[in-house]
Amino acid sequence: MARMNKLLFSLMLCLLLFAFSITGRAQLTFGPGPEGAGSTLDVIVAVVNDDVITRRELDAATARIEAQLRQRKVPAPPRPVLEQQVLERLILSQLQLRAAERNGITVDDATLNAAIENVAQRNNMNLTQMRQTVEKDGISFAQFRDEVRRELLAARLRQKLVDSQIQVSEQDVDSLQAQLAASTGGGGDNKGDGTSEYRVAQILIAVPDDASPQRIEAAKRKAEDVLAQLRKGADFRQLAVSVSADRQALEGGDLGWRRADQLPTLFADAVPRLKPGQVSDLIRSPSGFHIVKLLEVRGGGGEARPTSTQQALVTQTHARHILLRVSPQQSDDEARQRLEQMRQRIRKGEDFAALASANSDDKASGARGGDLGWVSPGMLVPQFEQAMNALKPNEISAPFKTPFGWHIVQVLERRQGQASPETERARVREALLRRRSDEEWDWVLRRLRDEAYVEVRLQPAAEPTARP
Repeated sequence: MARMNKLLFSLMLCLLLFAFSITGRAQLTFGPGPEGAGSTLDVIVAVVNDDVITRRELDAATARIEAQLRQRKVPAPPRPVLEQQVLERLILSQLQLRAAERNGITVDDATLNAAIENVAQRNNMNLTQMRQTVEKDGISFAQFRDEVRRELLAARLRQKLVDSQIQVSEQDVDSLQAQLAASTGGGGDNKGDGTSEYRVAQILIAVPDDASPQRIEAAKRKAEDVLAQLRKGADFRQLAVSVSADRQALEGGDLGWRRADQLPTLFADAVPRLKPGQVSDLIRSPSGFHIVKLLEVRGGGGEARPTSTQQALVTQTHARHILLRVSPQQSDDEARQRLEQMRQRIRKGEDFAALASANSDDKASGARGGDLGWVSPGMLVPQFEQAMNALKPNEISAPFKTPFGWHIVQVLERRQGQASPETERARVREALLRRRSDEEWDWVLRRLRDEAYVEVRLQPAAEPTARP
């Protein structure tokens, strides 16, 4: 159970436990204390447009984050400093929720149940086991369901506002391929065969769009002070939790593993020049001042770059799917429900290929029983590839949506294969789409925050200083 508990944390809690349910009107509320003894005043700690965040919600969220930081062995800043960061996360979560409502985005119970079932399946649990694991960690299952729903709403909001609007031209692909080819020609410690992956973290000292010169200068001085602390041995993760305005601040600034073509454009030149453990100089962007740390490097190294006749090896997936398009005759909910019914029939023994041939709106693959053949990275849209990559061989996904409609996908097998020039271009195109999506989504969230009416009623925290 301890192993499953840890796995569930790594997959879900880092995403799902930062925002908690928000009351709907600016009123003081009374309720039982933590031990049920007496009534305590639940004061408002922030007003967010027409919503409020209460002290009880902030305390609960902060306690969860403290537990997560302990699990990751990340030094926590003083409680008032941490509360400020957690409150910002709660504010942004509430703004996303209201933006989804304004855009007519909903998540029905059937979709929510399918998503939760998929999480349980990926963790090798049934629903009862997952409920027990969640509740053992002090989270009510109703609260867990609410946070999964919020994450699904945020994902659909991002798809509508960002992913569906991004385009990549052939010239864009040519430009990035040339840039990557030049970067593997030597001159930096981490420039190898173009297959290197970098695990990076960042600290962002934010600057608002309409900041005065004085405020910009103050932000720069603060960033320089943070950089000086880091170069004297301060803990990067603790400072990120304390001062960073980035979405990954409460994860210690960790952005995870990225290939060179997946690095944010802002960091693409700086990161390959760093050694593991090094931090960059200040990097200026419209968002503010960034400090990047290279945590680890894997792959690539000093290996010879593959020639045109010796292409790099990539993980290829043999998969099949069923697609149902949305139309005036078939709504989102109807398409999803039909696919969920088919999924249950397949799990009870019906033939996937037969159902795909009879029902899939992808006529080309439907004629082959839904078979997509061997798929290399970058050949499919990001939403499809993400769902497919989360599956083990023979697993079937819950229904999910892409710009083409609703799908279920089954992974049949995987192998290491050579990437053709066409596959390499598709991979670069996908990397560009993901890079631009990340950058555009950051801008959307920043605009949501800047344009909202937010009144924070916490006492300002003292300026944090990380310990070496």
